[in-house]
Amino acid sequence: MAIAVTPPRGMRDFLPADKAIRERSLGIIRESFRAHGFDEIETPVMEDSARLHSGLGGDNEKLAFAVLKRGLSAADIAVAAAHDDLLSLADLGLRFDLTVPLARFYATHRAALPTVFRSIQIAPVWRAERPQKGRYRQFMQCDIDIIGEAGALAEIELITATAATLDQLGLTGCSIRINDRRILSALLAHWGVTSELTERALIVIDKLDKIGVDGVATELGTLGIDAPDLAALLTELGTGGWALGDSAPAWLDPAAFADLTALRAALPGVDLVFDPTLVRGMGYYTGTIFEISHPDLAYSLGGGGRYDGMIGRFLGTDVPACGFSIGFERIVDLLEADAASALNAVVLVHEKDADLAGLVALKRDLVAGGLRVRLERRTKNLKALLDRAGEAGYGRFAFVTADTQAAADLDFKPLGA
Repeated sequence: MAIAVTPPRGMRDFLPADKAIRERSLGIIRESFRAHGFDEIETPVMEDSARLHSGLGGDNEKLAFAVLKRGLSAADIAVAAAHDDLLSLADLGLRFDLTVPLARFYATHRAALPTVFRSIQIAPVWRAERPQKGRYRQFMQCDIDIIGEAGALAEIELITATAATLDQLGLTGCSIRINDRRILSALLAHWGVTSELTERALIVIDKLDKIGVDGVATELGTLGIDAPDLAALLTELGTGGWALGDSAPAWLDPAAFADLTALRAALPGVDLVFDPTLVRGMGYYTGTIFEISHPDLAYSLGGGGRYDGMIGRFLGTDVPACGFSIGFERIVDLLEADAASALNAVVLVHEKDADLAGLVALKRDLVAGGLRVRLERRTKNLKALLDRAGEAGYGRFAFVTADTQAAADLDFKPLGA
């Protein structure tokens, strides 16, 4: 019987060319974030189960992979199953995002950190998703967060750094949609929505781009919410553009309106789009929220927002916090191999009986000159050999002959020529 050799569902292997694109992209992201004053940290891949299921992670808590306690017996499992309490069998879990671990990290190390802490986290996370295109059970997140800054400067720095990073990656045409949870709360209060229905109503509003105004109004109606002329209200607020003008509806939170206006004034070079229907699924957001949009894509390329209440759950005292996460797995699929890196990667094709000491000396000299070098023995099917090298990210090749005495004697040709 054949043994399955594929990765677990929702997890992937990466061939050398794909891995090269990923590592180059991660390097650009990391250096861009560092250039904007952020410092990288690292946290464990696992956290206490109680922390992961403390109500901070929204629906993602349901997708956390649990790690069973050691020494469990069959009786322990049977009792937990009988009481529908299998989660009690776990004391640890794989992190499902990087924000909950960051909150724990800050609570642990606060005394050693600056008053305003700007962090970078670039690491894998795990969710028990139903695998499909664009959704994986293991994926990379690239987060920047600012802890300790209560004013709009935090949002300004995060958006500036993220927009610059997208430019560095070569992604053009991106815009950043922004809204504020306080505006959404005021909107629901304006409709007379009770606190018990708030989260369900937000989920419906978040579907606007999928089911349209009429669909949203219908679903709100099934919840007993009579939204007054939703289409007119969205027009008033300026969905799809910045049309709030110099004033706002009387019901709108004035502080939220002031913060969004400050962002617009401070970020003239960034394409900001006010979207009053932007919700963001995580329940821990308390203020400004934002997402990266691209005109050719139906999904966002990242997002974040202010979550002032989270760290206080660990410290007992509130600490302002705001973060932005780039959706690395979605962005890396849009990127191409770096042509300059390919030209600096060369293949030396040699005969079977080539002088080994001479080959090693050639390779050593080329590597010392800044090139990436692979030695390949010449085969009958030379084209297949060179095609594989090109797929692996190599851009040039040269034949090593009996007349080759030094690196200067090599005649490099582009692969695929």
